[in-house]
Amino acid sequence: MTAWRTGWERLEQRWPLLRWASIRRQLLMLGVLPVLIAGPLLVLVLYLSATTYDRLLIQKVRADLATAANYFERVMDVTGRSVSALADSAALVRQLPHPTAPEALGELLQRHQHQHRLDFVCLLTPDGQVLRCTDPQAQVQSYGAWAVVHAASAGGSRTELDVFSAAQLAALSPALAHTARIPLQPTANAVPDARAEEARGLLVHSAAPVHDAHGTVQAVLVGGVLLNRNTGFVDHLNEIVYPPGVLLGGSHSTATVFLGDVRVATNVRLPEGDRAMGTRVSAAVREAVLERGERWHDRAFVVRDWYVSGYLPLMDSREQRVGMLYVGFLEAPFASARRGAQTLVLGVFIGMLAVGLWLARRLSLSLIRPVERMHQVMSEVEAGSLSARVQLPRRADELGALAEHFDRLLTRLEDQTRELRQRGATLDAEVATRTGELEAALTELRTAQRQMIRQEQLAAIGQLTAGVAHEINNPVAVIQGNLDLMRERLGDHARPVRDEISLIREQVQRIRLIVAKLLQFSRPSEYAGQVDTILPAAVVQDCLLLVGHLLRRSRIAVEQQCSATRTLHASRNELQQVLVNLLVNALQAMPEQGVLSVHVRDQTAADGRPGVAFTISDTGPGIPPEHLDKLFQPFFTTKQHGAGTGLGLWVSRTLVERFGGHIEVENRPGAGASFTVWMP
Repeated sequence: MTAWRTGWERLEQRWPLLRWASIRRQLLMLGVLPVLIAGPLLVLVLYLSATTYDRLLIQKVRADLATAANYFERVMDVTGRSVSALADSAALVRQLPHPTAPEALGELLQRHQHQHRLDFVCLLTPDGQVLRCTDPQAQVQSYGAWAVVHAASAGGSRTELDVFSAAQLAALSPALAHTARIPLQPTANAVPDARAEEARGLLVHSAAPVHDAHGTVQAVLVGGVLLNRNTGFVDHLNEIVYPPGVLLGGSHSTATVFLGDVRVATNVRLPEGDRAMGTRVSAAVREAVLERGERWHDRAFVVRDWYVSGYLPLMDSREQRVGMLYVGFLEAPFASARRGAQTLVLGVFIGMLAVGLWLARRLSLSLIRPVERMHQVMSEVEAGSLSARVQLPRRADELGALAEHFDRLLTRLEDQTRELRQRGATLDAEVATRTGELEAALTELRTAQRQMIRQEQLAAIGQLTAGVAHEINNPVAVIQGNLDLMRERLGDHARPVRDEISLIREQVQRIRLIVAKLLQFSRPSEYAGQVDTILPAAVVQDCLLLVGHLLRRSRIAVEQQCSATRTLHASRNELQQVLVNLLVNALQAMPEQGVLSVHVRDQTAADGRPGVAFTISDTGPGIPPEHLDKLFQPFFTTKQHGAGTGLGLWVSRTLVERFGGHIEVENRPGAGASFTVWMP
């Protein structure tokens, strides 16, 4: 026990988090620790098994590629023996001395071609000049300086793999040139190729000498097989390398002959089901096999899927890499089988882990629940629930005795706390009463203060306005009286200045109207104003004319929409004053550019009264939310010092409400504001 405690203390010193771990976690850790230790071992086993599995697949495709290479060599050997058999036949030797019967020689060559499944057979002179070919349309004059011809001219036989150009194929047989032509198709992961088709041909050709009775080389016989579009060859190769039942269910094998990096004979299928002729090998395989001359034994992307693949470089008679031989099988079923096995093992491990956790939890609960209950009760008591108790089922161990003692202490604490709360409640009630009385007094004081301030402001405005009106009225009355006296005294002598006198009278009348407005402004409740019959559309047009000078100084577009059919009975001048004030405010909210919208429509109030609504909107920055409650207060303005008095909206609301209307504002922060004037 001492050794165990010492070891645990060392672990706590190394990992301090263990000191604050709960008892439940510690017990769970003891139960799960063996399973957790086995986890890394399981990961290692899964990794090694997957690696071994992949290695076995690579070994298989390596053996498959060796089998395919042997079959390819056997095909070349069979081609060579077929040509040698005809070259050594007595029938051919008998035809050579009779060049006057070319038809018989041609029939002999064609019969042998069909018998041995060759694509062409030609008879040459020892220096390579063509005497006869199986295709009557052949136009070749010289077979060319191929290594097989040189070997046959020297008395030996030789079979090689070589690439023939489109012109060489057409000279041997136009049908061969047509068969060899394969359009190139776009292929994922392949090296870009600007060509549209592959017109060259990959041929296995063999040459053998034709001796006369004295052993002299009298002619050279050449025959070959074209691998382009030779589906029989790749299908038979696939059957030999992958007989039925060799692969997992769901997998399938493929074989291909490449000319360069182009598939010229394959059983790989495109999504629509056609053979993938003209598709090309991936760039990685091309670099490894064609450029570096290595064999490829690994997974590779083939047209549209991943295959476990083997690639073998094909050499021509000049020891140049001219193509590839490929065999492989679909990787997905094998990968799925591997994942299934790994999932099974992982599932068993997770099941064992779950069982271990369940057992550890069951064992720890019987020990930790009493402790957790006491911890919960302590938290409830700290939160103010003094009636909380542990109340464990009767236990005969130390935890049961501890819980009973803890409950007795809580009962004593609850009694003492209740007594203190009763004493404190009386004091709190008295404090609350005095606080409520004080808050009510403060509220009444603030309300009275605001009312006094507003009354003082209005009184100051009224006194100032009345004084200004009185002072203006006195000189205006003197001017008016002297003007009338002057007109009476002058009589007809005033005719030359009659227009000027009329203009003076008009301006005096205008001054009187302004003074009347000032008096109306100082005591709005005492003036009802002149009542006119108003057409809403007409008053809007007049207002727009009045603010036209502001519109011309800015790039502001005006949108009008007037659908009102009702007429109004109010003071035209006062309504015009309200609308102009709102238009000017909207224009000042858009100093550079924007859209001013004026909409007039019939609108019935909530109480059923018919009326007309004038809505003036701008696309400015909008009204700050903290200013909305102060918009219609006197002297409140957001304009720069000296640019406004703060009375425009207050006066406008007073004028509108005098005729039973109201003003509403709709704010769109960042997108402008709209003011709606409703008049009955």
